[in-house]
Amino acid sequence: MGSQSDWATMRHAADTLDSLGVPYAARIVSAHRTPDRLVAFAQGAKAAGHRVVIAGAGGAAHLPGMTASMTPLPVFGVPVETHALGGRDSLYSIVQMPAGVPVGTLAIGRAGAINAALLAAAVLALSDPALADRLDAHRARQTAGVADVPRDEATGG
Repeated sequence: MGSQSDWATMRHAADTLDSLGVPYAARIVSAHRTPDRLVAFAQGAKAAGHRVVIAGAGGAAHLPGMTASMTPLPVFGVPVETHALGGRDSLYSIVQMPAGVPVGTLAIGRAGAINAALLAAAVLALSDPALADRLDAHRARQTAGVADVPRDEATGG
């Protein structure tokens, strides 16, 4: 993530990965304030054993694109909600990558962080049958949690 304040959003990705038993490393890497850290991380991510990168950033949100430009790994970008433009600035910055430097862009905020984790898990599950089973079980629990008929929230019935 680009800054400590992004953790409020990105912790949802971490929680989702935890629930699926997927190990991860959470790091603060700012494209603007820690460019040397960004270069070292992105260029060394594959050698360090990472297989997918989830990069959350707000505002100018250059972290996902810059990371994607320096690693062959799939990069999923999570636009973090901002005060100025509600995260639309982050979304546009991440989604408008030039041809040849792909970033899979998710929704703004919490939903994007959760879905980035689920998408990363799905990629990893292609070569990990046990993870595939856990992901299937997660989806089954999600399906089972949806009621057949609406209930009246005022009366509970």
